[in-house]
Amino acid sequence: MGNKYEEARKEIERRISEGVIQPGERLPSVRKLSSELQCSINTVIKAYDQLEKQHMIYSVPKSGYFLVGSHQTINNSQTELIDFSSAGPDRSRMPYRDYQHCMNQAIEWYKEEMFHYSEPLGLDVLRRQLSKQLQDLQVFAPSERVCVVSGSQQALDLLLTLPFPNGKDVICTEQPTHPSFIQSLTSRGLKVRGIEMTNKGIDLEQLERIFHETEVKLFYTVSRFQNPTGYCYTNLEKQKIVELAQKYDVYILEDDYMGDLDMKRKADPMFAYDPSGRVIYTKSFSKVLLPGLRLGVAVLPEVLLDSFAKAKFAADVHTPVVTQGALEIYLQSGMYKAHIQKLRRQYKRKGTLLKQAYQKHLPKEAAFTGGESGFYSTIELPKRMKARRLVNHLKHKNVLVQDATNMYLPAYRKENRIRLSVSQVKDQNIELGIKKISECISELL
Repeated sequence: MGNKYEEARKEIERRISEGVIQPGERLPSVRKLSSELQCSINTVIKAYDQLEKQHMIYSVPKSGYFLVGSHQTINNSQTELIDFSSAGPDRSRMPYRDYQHCMNQAIEWYKEEMFHYSEPLGLDVLRRQLSKQLQDLQVFAPSERVCVVSGSQQALDLLLTLPFPNGKDVICTEQPTHPSFIQSLTSRGLKVRGIEMTNKGIDLEQLERIFHETEVKLFYTVSRFQNPTGYCYTNLEKQKIVELAQKYDVYILEDDYMGDLDMKRKADPMFAYDPSGRVIYTKSFSKVLLPGLRLGVAVLPEVLLDSFAKAKFAADVHTPVVTQGALEIYLQSGMYKAHIQKLRRQYKRKGTLLKQAYQKHLPKEAAFTGGESGFYSTIELPKRMKARRLVNHLKHKNVLVQDATNMYLPAYRKENRIRLSVSQVKDQNIELGIKKISECISELL
């Protein structure tokens, strides 16, 4: 079987290298490929298993094998597609098999709960586990205030329309911010004030003026690895923002979706500076676990628990029990903690490579933000250059980046910013990609 196995593996690699199989596409089924290559099913399985160990492909239970990442190698490195536009987690690093075991256990352990509707705010056992887990992020709250949501975006969307104790109705948000939050704001026709996010953060004096002059209900902020800029607030900045919120009776909606990846162990969330309920804390497991699970958590003040539970019930009754149970098992087992430690090292390395490439290649007419992690960063182009034009120009160079125009509210829109993520870019391609981007900027200038 040895020679047949090698032949099967080389044939799969040939199809990948020649672009017959595209990134994210499903590979031929084991049975189909064994028929095509006239070899046994076990031979194909062995070949697929070897390629999976090399992180070239990954398996999805009951669905088959898929090509990892967004990198298409045709003949040589010069024609490889470098994808800075995909901002999802690195598929080769996701714990599919570990989580599969947890899902199987959850189906058995929580089978009784599957025969009736669950609590809108989540399984008690998971809420207790999350309360314990959040302590590692300096978020100390009883399980009664911890709510399980179908992705943190659900919590954000529901909170925007709930009445708050301060009786105000204006939402203040960083500009730019992620498109899904922009969509929530614009689709609901809410009153909004923006505050510019630069490579130095936000202007706290301007924030105070907004709080003083406007009936701000809540200030939405991504406190670490902001999307799209990648900016991380310092502890002092977080503390000052909380003090302003206390002074002007404003709630803070802190989206800490990637707090787990912060290598600075002394970095605190804003929640740590006012755990009483002034700061509403949310996080997601999408960027560090499996996006398709749609699991997140929100820590709410007691005064909002009842209205939030009713809104959650109206939205989806409750988050699926099996996925909740699997997360509880995954957290309890210690697998999540081990997984996060690996991701921290990976994204810190990617962030360092990105920052070095910016400093080495980016022309002086452009500026960058971020670089603390491998997830988000932006390049601000010269004002006369449209991001859309650069995006289209780079496609011909086999480099993909995202136009950040739709990450602004209409009144604050800028058209000269692109977003990058290196989460799915090979380490050795980061500098090459930034060099190509820098060359294209110079060409267009």
